[in-house]
Amino acid sequence: MWKCPKCGRTFQRQEQSHYCGKAPDTIDEYIAAQPEEARPYLNQVRDAIRAALPDAQERLSWSMPTFWKKHNIIHFAGFKKHVGLYPGPEAVQAFAARLEGYKTSKGTIQIPYGKPLPAELIADIARWCYETGNHP
Repeated sequence: MWKCPKCGRTFQRQEQSHYCGKAPDTIDEYIAAQPEEARPYLNQVRDAIRAALPDAQERLSWSMPTFWKKHNIIHFAGFKKHVGLYPGPEAVQAFAARLEGYKTSKGTIQIPYGKPLPAELIADIARWCYETGNHP
């Protein structure tokens, strides 16, 4: 068992990622709680997805900002060195050619801070997830 030195919670895994204290209730709160250098990227990702999916609801799911319409469509999250985009494995495969140069894994795309944000690509992936029903 590992005990967080900040909040005192215990976890099975060493250095378990978690929120110390109360988890955010909204995407605005989530973004505001992130490091200053991450916030512009997170807001740009949110704006790109919001423009692509204007009828989707914004919510937190799995402790990540999520766009939802009858099901989770796409998630994103801030990390130390990148924004994680979670469109699901089928989307990563479908967009593999356009994702060249980005680190990907099963259902995940890493967009590093300091690199221009591919807003059009993010919007295309979000629309694809919604239109095809392939989602995380």
